[in-house]
Amino acid sequence: MEADGFVRRRRMTAETTGNDPGVAGASAGAEVRWLGGRFWGVSESIVGSLTPRIGGETELQTVDFIRSAQDAQTEDTEPDYEGLPQGASTSTHMLAGAVAGIMEHCLMFPIDCVKTRMQSLQPDPAARYRNVMDALRRIVATEGVWRPMRGLNVTAIGAGPAHALYFASYEKLKKTLSDVIHPGANSHLANGTAGCAATLLHDAVMNPAEVVKQRMQMYNSPYGGVMDCIRAVWQKEGPAAFYRSYTTQLTMNVPFQALHFMTYEYLQELLNPHRQYNPSSHMLSGALAGAIAAAATTPLDVCKTLLNTQESLTLGQGQGAHRHISGLAHAFRTVYRLGGLQGFFKGVQARIIYQMPSTAISWSVYEFFKYGLTKHQHNKRRAQHMEAEI
Repeated sequence: MEADGFVRRRRMTAETTGNDPGVAGASAGAEVRWLGGRFWGVSESIVGSLTPRIGGETELQTVDFIRSAQDAQTEDTEPDYEGLPQGASTSTHMLAGAVAGIMEHCLMFPIDCVKTRMQSLQPDPAARYRNVMDALRRIVATEGVWRPMRGLNVTAIGAGPAHALYFASYEKLKKTLSDVIHPGANSHLANGTAGCAATLLHDAVMNPAEVVKQRMQMYNSPYGGVMDCIRAVWQKEGPAAFYRSYTTQLTMNVPFQALHFMTYEYLQELLNPHRQYNPSSHMLSGALAGAIAAAATTPLDVCKTLLNTQESLTLGQGQGAHRHISGLAHAFRTVYRLGGLQGFFKGVQARIIYQMPSTAISWSVYEFFKYGLTKHQHNKRRAQHMEAEI
């Protein structure tokens, strides 16, 4: 259904409308069961608190009736979908963003695992895949059904707060900058700038989780679990290892998010000019924005994966046991030396396949929760106002 937001009229209608695959699999299975229990509990509490019915209702109509001047004035001042009530917008954006981030990463995690492996510069012969489906089929057949889910729990733990900061800061900065640059209208410059600034906070929280996740996704990963990986990285490479790829991730994500947000907002102007709650437009805009941004930034993502996984440790025998890829320039040279220009686009198919549904899910869930929480709060405020009058 295409919900019409908050309708300012008296007649209201609601339309129907480790090297051991067995151990690795058991570890990943435990992670998924743990995450599922936690997320289900949170989802029940959130959804239970949302009173608005967005779809599936029979058409209802109410007759016009005379209301007092105060009630009419209260209706006229109702906040719309894009203009949240004063003082509540930050918490609403943070909650909606956290749920969207967790769902985005969890639902698409198996494809993310394939992307990481396909970006390997010199993979093991047993880990050379023709395409995404071939990779998933062989991983499940040879390493167990839960193997593509290893590292899911640490990703979810990082994605919640990272996306909460990400969406809250984006919405706040977008509104502030738009009022300065182009008052009363949408500004692509404001959207891109806000997306870049939000990325700084997102990546600061998410980078350590990315390091652990990608090391556990690699073929023949030596780590028995998340805590084992964290301890090993800390002891052997120091705490700086968790942020070794931070500058590269920012170098990749700043243009990614600038393209992503500018494309999304531009498509929303075309598909949803009145900025109402429209699930199909949010999903389509998110998918196209994610695909364009993902394809353009794949070379930087390949370098980020190399910095996170430190695959060079298997290539540097005879050149020193402690050789590391230590920066973006070094990563670029290594990728070019081992794979040429084609090396910078390793895994581009998997990256686009991952990002299109990921961004579609993220925006759809975010806009749904933003709409639901906003309407719930508005109804609560209106009920309190009517009780006070009585």
